[in-house]
Amino acid sequence: MSEDVNNTPVNEEEGEELDNILVLNDEEGNEVEFEFLDLIEYEGEEYVVLLPVEEEESEEPGEVVILKLEDTESEDEESYVSVEDEEVLNKVFELFKEKFEDEFNFVD
Repeated sequence: MSEDVNNTPVNEEEGEELDNILVLNDEEGNEVEFEFLDLIEYEGEEYVVLLPVEEEESEEPGEVVILKLEDTESEDEESYVSVEDEEVLNKVFELFKEKFEDEFNFVD
């Protein structure tokens, strides 16, 4: 994912079930769909936990993406940035796992 990924509104007239689906643009400008799983707060920052709708060959099945939520000047848009700090990623994922331990089958 790129350093700065903007949320693109989803066209609800496509006839698909679009609840909890975010369409983000990757670093090459391609639209990628993610299922929004949760918003986790950690050390005063907010992080979104997303599941790619279409698994890419390079990703393990069921692997989630964690992005940091950043404020923008527009109230209608949210900006997501990748998290480079492995420790932060691990802590956010641990919080997510604790919260959803009964709903998901996590594999270590």
